[in-house]
Amino acid sequence: MKILIVDDHPMTAEGYRNAISSSIDSCDFIIAENCKNAFFEISKTRNELHFDIALIDKGLPEYPEEKLFSGVDVALLLRKVNPGCKVIMISAHTEYLVVYDIFKKVKPEGMISKGELTPQNLTVLIEEVLNEENYLSPFVKECINEIWKKDLMVDDFNRQILFYMSKGYKLKELEGVIFLATSTIQRRVINMKKVFDVSDDSSLIKIAIQQGFI
Repeated sequence: MKILIVDDHPMTAEGYRNAISSSIDSCDFIIAENCKNAFFEISKTRNELHFDIALIDKGLPEYPEEKLFSGVDVALLLRKVNPGCKVIMISAHTEYLVVYDIFKKVKPEGMISKGELTPQNLTVLIEEVLNEENYLSPFVKECINEIWKKDLMVDDFNRQILFYMSKGYKLKELEGVIFLATSTIQRRVINMKKVFDVSDDSSLIKIAIQQGFI
């Protein structure tokens, strides 16, 4: 089995390799430390044996020449070049929206936060993914559920409204920058306050920032 590990911390990548090797025999590991190295390793699979599994960290040094700015871009490239590879995303981010965006864009077979990761649950994750069972860690599930509950916040207009409000714009001023009628903007703000269970604009902005929506 051929496994790609993409992580910019060599000790972390080595830890992943050791944990997997302890429970799964006959693994061939390729380790890339940044988007550039990952690009070249993935490109090789156009003419060689494909990867079976890839563990990809979200935060990676960029490779702008190939428009690879994070582990998400690396995963999407891998999907194109090696569509049969099972992708496991690992992220240190704890913001709900960041975690949700990774999940939505990549649609990984497995996903876990670095804070939850141990040698034991990494092997469980690998085994479940190999058995065609998608694995989402408890924290990742929590993030996704919270976003689904607050699905208004996935709307680009709502996020724009909150962004400009956080910069000091008044509701009546937003019509000129967001291109929605003031009455429509007001309704959206009222709905967002209901979702977040707050009664004023400043509290809405504060909780949206705390949860990573803006």
